[in-house]
Amino acid sequence: MIIFVQVAVALSHAAILEESMRARDQLLDQNVALNLARQEAEKAIHARNDFLSVMNHEMRTPMHAIIALCSLLLETELTPEQRVMIETVLKSSNLLATLINDVLDLSRLEDGSLELDFGMFDLHGIFKEAINLIKPIASIKKLSMTMILAPDLPMYAVGDEKRLMQTILNIVGNAVKFTKEGYVSIIASVAKPESLRDWRRPEFYPVSSQGHFYLRVQVKDSGCGVLPQDIPILFTKFAQPRSGSSQNSGGAGLGLAICKRFVNLMGGHIWLESEGVNKGSTATFLIRLGICNNPNDALIRPQVSSRVRAYHGSAELSGQKPILRENDGGVSANARYQRSL
Repeated sequence: MIIFVQVAVALSHAAILEESMRARDQLLDQNVALNLARQEAEKAIHARNDFLSVMNHEMRTPMHAIIALCSLLLETELTPEQRVMIETVLKSSNLLATLINDVLDLSRLEDGSLELDFGMFDLHGIFKEAINLIKPIASIKKLSMTMILAPDLPMYAVGDEKRLMQTILNIVGNAVKFTKEGYVSIIASVAKPESLRDWRRPEFYPVSSQGHFYLRVQVKDSGCGVLPQDIPILFTKFAQPRSGSSQNSGGAGLGLAICKRFVNLMGGHIWLESEGVNKGSTATFLIRLGICNNPNDALIRPQVSSRVRAYHGSAELSGQKPILRENDGGVSANARYQRSL
């Protein structure tokens, strides 16, 4: 009887051992397959980045030439028909150049190759420059445009000046674009700690720390508005809401999606509020900036790393990606903003 029990135990152990060895072999096969998939993903990332670098140069350069030549042609004597055709070419070229820039930014954000460049900048000057760029468009549409900078808003701050400027221009530009008549107002202030508790945004928890503050920018317009159920769609790339004038705007649906990525990367949050179609809308975003105590110190840096990458994949894959610079196109940031507007 004891012998039968021992045999049964031995057979049971053998079965368990056999199952363990089978599971080990299966796990080894899965690891090999995962390594092959990782290598293929790395090759795909390198191929895409190589394509983006070529696209960055080969498509932007002729597009800039077309825009410049059309602008020069408009300054010459033209018949009304010729002027209409040149203006159409210029408008289409600007739209295509903006789309190229947006696609490049979105690709960099998704694969983690985009970097934030922190440094000291004139915070008040950023808003004034943005308004000066957009005000001519608002004047053509006969819109009332106001800007209020709160008294406690610091003159200088530490952060990514270029990305902040791009976010402001995109949001204010959208407000002007979708407002046929009425007003567009911009209010910039410092978000107070006591006001943070009253927000209805449970997904965002701002963390106060010494040496930093939260910039609050609110852009309000009397434009076409949007249905509440369509608001989440606005922050999705290549998506268009089902309501409002934005159906016929001709946009690619990238602007707000990129703004959301930039704001999140700068430690903030963005949201939109509207009561419905033709009732206007209010876009608000917060970003975390460093306090600049000595504007004359050119070596000021924030308390975080001077360069922050946006990683959304695995660390192993992210470390293999080459960095694409914004300056590869050979055009300054302000020139890009002017072209887009």
